[in-house]
Parts: sequence; structure tokens; C-alpha cells
Amino acid sequence: MNQDLILKGQFSEIAQFIVKARQKAMQTVNTVLIDLYWQIGEYISHKIAHAEWGNGIVEQLAQYLAQTQPGVRGFTRANLFRMRQFYAIYQGDIKVAALLRQLSWTHNLIIISKSKYPEEREFYLRMAVQERWSSRELERQFKSGLFERVVLSPPKASPIIVENRPEIMASFKDAYMLEFLQLPNQHAEADLHQALVNKLKAFLTELGSEFCFVGSQFPLQVGKRDFFVDLLFFHRGLNSLVAIELKVGEFEPSHLGQLSFYLGALDRNIKKPHESASIGLLLCASKEDEVVEYALNTTLSPALIAEYKTQLPNKALLQAKLHEFYLENISAEPIAITSNQKEGTL
Repeated sequence: MNQDLILKGQFSEIAQFIVKARQKAMQTVNTVLIDLYWQIGEYISHKIAHAEWGNGIVEQLAQYLAQTQPGVRGFTRANLFRMRQFYAIYQGDIKVAALLRQLSWTHNLIIISKSKYPEEREFYLRMAVQERWSSRELERQFKSGLFERVVLSPPKASPIIVENRPEIMASFKDAYMLEFLQLPNQHAEADLHQALVNKLKAFLTELGSEFCFVGSQFPLQVGKRDFFVDLLFFHRGLNSLVAIELKVGEFEPSHLGQLSFYLGALDRNIKKPHESASIGLLLCASKEDEVVEYALNTTLSPALIAEYKTQLPNKALLQAKLHEFYLENISAEPIAITSNQKEGTL
């Protein structure tokens, strides 16, 4: 029996070799494909720019490729013009060159077609690579107005985070979109909690790829009493436990005292010696920013306060607000986008 287990473990290692090789092969194919589309887009752009070709010749090119490259898809007139647009948008932009190759053509087309600002394109390129979003999830993040929300509403955090651990801010949001829970407008805290556990995979995607689930109703014993953290996660990048407390009503300052108590208990009884201090996220149905600011300024705990939304926001309204923001801050620096992705050239 033990011999069988040993063999299965060894077989599993070989299976992992195959999986990794296939993933590497797929990434190589994708890189070659993106480079090809870039090369074609560059060629067409130069021909049109120097008046050697008109738009009608691209149609002839599409027909020629269909005849001479039978079975090869993706070279329609529309897609050839997309390749030209792809090159035109990113030519000379060294910062994002390596990112383009790490995403599929579908991902790149979504970002090109839906972004209104250069920094918005860069933001979604980096996020899609960093979070390993599927094309469907990328579409969802555009619908949720993630870029607009990041610019207009940065996360609300206590001074100890802002001053001592500012890197935490990049891993949290001011609002989390939980439309996938399909909760009614009126719901109890227990309903929210259970729905999040049932849809844990989707919730982890919304939180971010560095979050790992630890437990639900995680027990904490303080003295002779038992307490329970609604949801406990671990953030690999921050090397910290993250306690999430759920509130289905409006934020109240008293909520923060409860969260701080849990963080103290986690640091004293659960946190490993090599881990950083635990972080708390209070997730409320609604909040008044001035009340949040006052409450956070009185706590010594590394805590954040955010809203959860059961429906996606009005994207058009967010875009209008962002446009106003840019008009009022014409000389402002572009938003900072953190990423550990290496830069390169095409």
C-alpha cells in the first residue's frame, strides 16, 4: 500500500512536468502570435501612412490570405484593421510591451476597444496579467468600472497603514462588487456570509489573486470566551492574515472597535512569528466617508473600511465623473500602477 502511494506521488510529479510544459508551450504560441499581429499591423500602418495602400487594399489582402493560407483563421479585413490599430496604439510604448505578449489577442482587443485613456489601458494590462483574469473576468471588471473607482475612490485606511505600510493600499478597494451573489436588496448578515462562502471562488477573484482562504467563522478564544471572525484570509504578498467582518447596514464607529479586538487576538494567538501584523477589512452595505474618516483616525489598528455592492455600478456615470476629475486635474500625475511585471520591447 505504501509502495502504491509512493508511486502515485512520483506519477503526480511527472504529470506536473507535462502540465507546466503545456502551459509554457501555450504561452510561447501566444507570444509568437502577438508578435505576428504586431508585425502585420506595423506593415499595414506604414503602407497606408505613405499612401502606398488605400483601405480597399486591406480587403484584397484579406481575400489573398484566405486563398493562400487555407485553414488559417483570424485574417479577415476587420481583424487586419485591428492589428493596425494595435500597432498604432502601442508603438513606442516600451512600458507595456512585455505585458501585451502575456495576454491573449482577445484580452488585448477587449482592452483596446473599451479603454478611453492611455493610463486606463496600462492599468487593465497590468491587472489582467497580475490577477490572471480570464477574458470574461476582464469584461466584468470593465463593466464594474474598476479603473474609474480606483481613481475616484481610493481605499479608506487607518493612519497606521497609510503612514507605516502604504503598500497595503494597493491590495484593497473602496468598494467590492458582489453582484455574482444574486442577493435581494433586503438580506441578512447570515445570507451575505453564506453566499460568500458558497461563491468563494468568485469572491477570491474579486479580492485579488494573492488572497488565500483560511476559514469561515474562524474561532478566537480570549480568556474564557469564544469569538468568531466572519471570514479569515491570508495575503501572500503582504504576508499577513486578513480578517473580514461583514455588516449589512451602514457603517457605525462601534464596528471598528470589534474589528480591532479581533486583530489584537489574531496577532497574539494565531499569527506566526515571521508574519506581519494582521489586517482588518470591515465590509459594509454603505458608509458615510466623513464618519469613516473620523473613526479610522481614532484607531491604532491596521484597518480598512469598504462597501460591498450587490449590483454593478452605472458605468456611464462613473465615466462622466472621471472625465470631470481629469478636467479639474489636468496637470495631475497619472495614477500610480504597481506591478512586478518586467518591461520589454516588441
